[in-house]
Amino acid sequence: MDRRLRIGTRGSPLALAQAGMVADALRTAHGCTVEIVTVRTSGDRIQDRPLAEVGGKALWTKELDLALLAGETDVSVHSMKDVESERPPALCVAAMLPRADVRDRLLGAPAIESLDEGAKVGTSSPRRMAQLLRLRPDLRVETIRGNVGTRMARLEIGEFDATLLAAAGLDRLGLAGVGAPIGIEEMLPAPSQAAVGIECRADDAEVRALLLAINHAATHACVSAERAFARAVGGTCHSPVAALATLRGEEIRLEAELLSSDGGEQVRGETVFAADDVAASAALGRALLDRAPPAVRMLFSA
Repeated sequence: MDRRLRIGTRGSPLALAQAGMVADALRTAHGCTVEIVTVRTSGDRIQDRPLAEVGGKALWTKELDLALLAGETDVSVHSMKDVESERPPALCVAAMLPRADVRDRLLGAPAIESLDEGAKVGTSSPRRMAQLLRLRPDLRVETIRGNVGTRMARLEIGEFDATLLAAAGLDRLGLAGVGAPIGIEEMLPAPSQAAVGIECRADDAEVRALLLAINHAATHACVSAERAFARAVGGTCHSPVAALATLRGEEIRLEAELLSSDGGEQVRGETVFAADDVAASAALGRALLDRAPPAVRMLFSA
């Protein structure tokens, strides 16, 4: 086809790799011409403070949204974990690629239990911090920012004893052998982890139809359930929240947990529901908040 599509993406190596995956899928499906347009986001510029202090997840999406709404790009490619649960009504997540490995990997030690007493672990995720401290209250967990290469370099020079990174991101960067996988029974992943989403203007019927051809329906259904759960609990960048949905035939099983900042308190639950029953995800979120101790509930805005 003669249609030319412009893909907006952040400029990090991982973001460019994911944009390349989308470009390849579109070329294969439609034979179209694809251009990758790099957009520098606030999250890329601000590297010295936790995201929660300077604007949250919107720092990864704001500039991409503006370029898309202005017609400078036709689609945006996102790591869905970094996309706010509430999105502008003028935009639509029209497709998702098949989900990759949802687990975290530990770099610097073969397992969490093998870390030295009082080891310094770097992470920018409240979820990972809370889950680590729940397992190992003795650890010193401190903020680390930057892309995958930057974090690995800071580990290499001894600034940290260990760090946690998403297995999917490492794999997409050709680092499949790096780090020790952490089982989901130890650390349930963040909502939408390992999913790549493609967003377009809601009123662009032509592009929505093109994206539908590369949409992985099972991933879309599961990630939508996790995002509905996150909306229901009102999670922010300050909120230690984990959720994982898996498709089993015509049903989705959703596991989720909310934690206090130090991991000392948590509430966890699961539910099984019809794949098209998004309301069930929100119901689990409300149920967990109702059961949550004050140290957990205070971190959520619902």
